[in-house]
Amino acid sequence: MSKLARLLLGSFPTASIGTYLATMAALATLPLLGFVVFLLLELERSQFQALRVSTAQDAQTISRSVERRLTDLTTTLSVIADAPELKQGNLEAFHNRIGGSLKDSSLYVILSTRDGQQVLNTRVAWGAPLRPVSNPASVRSAIASGRTELSGVFFGATSQRWVVNLTRPLPAGNLPGGAEAIILTQDAATLGDLTYRENLPPEWTAALIDAAGRIIVSSGPDNRPSGSNFDRDKLDLLFGANNSAVFYREGEQYLMGYARVADWPWHVVAWGPVASTKGSFVSIWRSLLIGSLVFLTLSLGVVLVAAHQLRASIRRIAGMAERIGKGEIVSPETTKIVEANQVAVALSNASFDRAEAEERVHFILQELVHRTKNILSLVQAMMRQLARSSDSVEAYHQAVSGRLAGLAGSIEALARQQWGGIPLAKLIDLHLQTVVGSTDRVEKLGPDILANANAVQNLGLALHELATNSMKYGALSVIEGRISVEWWIEDPDADQPMLHLVWSERYGPPVEKPTRRGFGSTVIERHASSAFGGKVTMDFDPAGLRWTLVAPLSAFIGTA
Repeated sequence: MSKLARLLLGSFPTASIGTYLATMAALATLPLLGFVVFLLLELERSQFQALRVSTAQDAQTISRSVERRLTDLTTTLSVIADAPELKQGNLEAFHNRIGGSLKDSSLYVILSTRDGQQVLNTRVAWGAPLRPVSNPASVRSAIASGRTELSGVFFGATSQRWVVNLTRPLPAGNLPGGAEAIILTQDAATLGDLTYRENLPPEWTAALIDAAGRIIVSSGPDNRPSGSNFDRDKLDLLFGANNSAVFYREGEQYLMGYARVADWPWHVVAWGPVASTKGSFVSIWRSLLIGSLVFLTLSLGVVLVAAHQLRASIRRIAGMAERIGKGEIVSPETTKIVEANQVAVALSNASFDRAEAEERVHFILQELVHRTKNILSLVQAMMRQLARSSDSVEAYHQAVSGRLAGLAGSIEALARQQWGGIPLAKLIDLHLQTVVGSTDRVEKLGPDILANANAVQNLGLALHELATNSMKYGALSVIEGRISVEWWIEDPDADQPMLHLVWSERYGPPVEKPTRRGFGSTVIERHASSAFGGKVTMDFDPAGLRWTLVAPLSAFIGTA
């Protein structure tokens, strides 16, 4: 804990949670009143921010109306494109029926080639000469993309009006005149109802703008004619799909809301002077003051209830902690506070963990005493044997040191696993590294077997002796010598499967059968067979020593 934290904690008197919570609620009054004053002073700014959001929403509402109109036009175009007369190539019948159906609307249908040459136009009589369309680029774009596309506003060559087109590609080569696109065209002026300003102040203007920044249609005091360019400085303020922006005109602040028309390349823009939206906000001030007082009263009530619940919950958890301190296993207390319940569960788990840990420590201590006795007996017997076979104190010292180091390695490896056993391959590596310093010349082959504590100690002694003898007289005494350790389980499904463990040496000096038996021979033959209840075979083949242990698998993996 930092010095500052200790200083802050030390400066507070000792008191109950209820006292602290009540004090906090009382102190919250000043910031709350200050906040109310701040709200009153910043009311105009808050109103302006709300107006920005509302303006953006108004623009989005208009954009949804435009989107619905464009969706309807797209559906109408799809129905017209599937007309049977068009599929049969009877363009005159198509012209007469579609033209008659749309004569009471502001919609007209055009068939066009890829290059923009009109093949049919319901705006004029059938057979009348037709000019190229005024926006051939949009025709080529729709044919290239393979989907219906919406144009910007442009001046129609046939209508001599500002129009917009909805273009859909047709299968090439199937229609007379090479028609590859069908166009639904509408006068821009007829879209004026889409900029209806019911939710906008009277001094505000709404407009529909195409992707090139030209006005399709607008309505309001600042009305602009179709096809005129929208102010470039205002276009630069359009960021994102739906938002609002502020600009100034002749020193007066204006607000502009805008929204993109779904997936179409059009925008809806609504703008007007901010001053036209201001009004009297005395009722709002009064509501804020009354609301602040009500909020303060409710806060004090909530604080008192919370203080009671906290005090009761903490006392129950404190009681759990006291019982845990006495060594009891406790069940979690249930309170009405989630965090307190979590602490109660954690304390209950801690009591169980503590009891298990104590049992584990007790078990390990008992196991340690048992293992220590066995190890001391083993060391005592080993030292007696070595004393009989050693010719000098120095030889005795070296023999004892080497074997104790190997035994210590086994014990250390077991301790790391809490006497739970270690893999057989790791045991082989451990003793060869202790004696030889590395396992580069040792090949191991066998299944994964977790050797128990007794197997680790007793087999470790045998491996240590085999490695020591190999370093002195066998394969490891020369650079080219190699060791192979293999093990396998014979008849694993039998009632008592047997483990075969074979130590083989090769590429070493010629092997000769020893003329006398020392401590090492006793360990790798009689001690190994006795410890595992098995049979040890020594084959002194001149090509390399071969030591074989066959013993019940349970002696290696059973409970030690």
